Amino acid sequence: MTKAIISAAGHRSDSLEYEVDKLRRINAALINRVERATDLQGNAFSLFETAIALETKVRERTNELERILGELAAASASALQAKSVAEDAQQRLRDAIDTINEGFALFDQDDRLALFNQTYLGLWPSIAERIHVGMGFAEIAHMIVEDGTTLGVMIAPDRWVSERSRQHAVAVGGHVHALADGRWIQINERRTSDGGIVCLYTDITEVKAEDARQRAQELAEKSMLLQAALDNIPQAVCVFGPNGDLVAWNGSLRALFELPADVEDSIATHRRFLRFWSTRKAEIGDTDCVRWLREGESECIAQRSWADGRSLEIRRARMPDGGLMITFSDISASRRAAAVLQEANDTLERRVTERTAEMAAVNSKLQREITERLNIEGALREAKGLAEQANLSKTRFLAAASHDLLQPLNAARLFVSALEDRKLAPASRSLVGQTSSALESVEYLLEALMEISKLDAGAVVPELREFPVGDLLRNIKAEFLPVARAEGLELRVSDCGTWVRSDARLLRRVLQNFVSNAIKYTKTGSVSVDWTIRGNVIRLSVTDTGPGIPAEHHAAVFQEFFRLEDGEAHRGMGLGLAIVHRASRMLDHPVHLESKLGVGSTF
Repeated sequence: MTKAIISAAGHRSDSLEYEVDKLRRINAALINRVERATDLQGNAFSLFETAIALETKVRERTNELERILGELAAASASALQAKSVAEDAQQRLRDAIDTINEGFALFDQDDRLALFNQTYLGLWPSIAERIHVGMGFAEIAHMIVEDGTTLGVMIAPDRWVSERSRQHAVAVGGHVHALADGRWIQINERRTSDGGIVCLYTDITEVKAEDARQRAQELAEKSMLLQAALDNIPQAVCVFGPNGDLVAWNGSLRALFELPADVEDSIATHRRFLRFWSTRKAEIGDTDCVRWLREGESECIAQRSWADGRSLEIRRARMPDGGLMITFSDISASRRAAAVLQEANDTLERRVTERTAEMAAVNSKLQREITERLNIEGALREAKGLAEQANLSKTRFLAAASHDLLQPLNAARLFVSALEDRKLAPASRSLVGQTSSALESVEYLLEALMEISKLDAGAVVPELREFPVGDLLRNIKAEFLPVARAEGLELRVSDCGTWVRSDARLLRRVLQNFVSNAIKYTKTGSVSVDWTIRGNVIRLSVTDTGPGIPAEHHAAVFQEFFRLEDGEAHRGMGLGLAIVHRASRMLDHPVHLESKLGVGSTF
């Protein structure tokens, strides 16, 4: 507004100066005419009348000139006052920005830095002296990459630049970045009315540290509970990490093998445990029953007898992290009972044989059936082991292949992004756009495959905590509202003030897939995200007005690569609901589907 006042005052000043100059020229012409005028007939009275008339006109023009000069002076004073007001307002704005605790940066419609405070410069101490007004956002991002200020830059600089540029261009919601010096910042960006971008940088290091402390405390409590559980079971247990180091044991192990109080000193590693086994318990036999599991072995069970008559059942199982757990159970009593039972069976068989041949035949048949069942059980265990190994190999292959393919794919996307910034012919630009869209689809597919493989392999561990579900719903709305509007759909998200206990990241992933599918398969109408509470359970639902799903496909839609045939090739990859199925099962959050053809679906 201040700039508008100054502009108007300047315009009026220019107009008044033009009028003054015009009047000056008219006045000079009139005076010149008076001085040079001559009555052709030599009439003195006529010359006198002409002079009187010209004097009157000169006086009128002079008065007009004085009035205009007064207005010019008033306009100049008004312009100076407006300029002073504008300078005061700008200074107050700078002072206000410098007093806030968050880093502040304003980029104009050309994405150039227009205003910032000292807190913003403090985020990048190594490059602060090189940051100045007029510098483009892309230039600042590349300076951060060269300086290695954030962890994302140190891990994958090209991907960090691409992702940060996308976040800045969208300018919706907040996102968190870890700095190389250990600080954490949350960046919130919003568009201004003139097309610029306002950025707020908040230091959340203390919040992150508190979360880490809470997680460490929870892990310590879980470790104490686990140790207490181990100490209260009769079996002797020892657990070795993937590197062979001893990570857990219980009192039954020390009592069984008569270990010293310092257990770690005796069997600190699996290699030392094998030496101990060979020297202290030679009467048990070879060390094959306690060796490390071979590739493909998930569990092994062996029985060994001691010289004093005791019997042990030794179980080895592979831990999820690649370690090894060995349990020792004293089965002497059960073996004695089995021996007594066998003796009783032998006696009974002799009596049965003596009394009736028919009962002997029945018993023989029963023995054959037992043998067949044992053979079948053994075959089933072998088949189960093979199936588990095949599934594990598939998961590892998907994870490795997806990770390795993402590297060249990111490079290709950067090349395409560079082409988009150049001036190209319409046909070439269309081809580049199609290429970028195809690469984005491939990247989405690989990331989905990697996420599924992580869920299958147990690499994702839910971090349960309490949080307000309203924050999650508002983030979902901010993320998908532009997408829904672009598709001509209405997106309704109900606000909620309830807190829930879950993994916020996995729960958001589930809702993202539901809303994304709803928008993708709905041509007209709306998509709504609602909630209801019954007791201490909240029910979150995503409802669309799409074509609906046939009842016979309700279970199949949660399988990998399953897609309904609707005649359109641009639909998803068929992986979103597969991820939902795994994540919800991991969180123990039941998923239900209600759908009616021609009306819509509710997940």
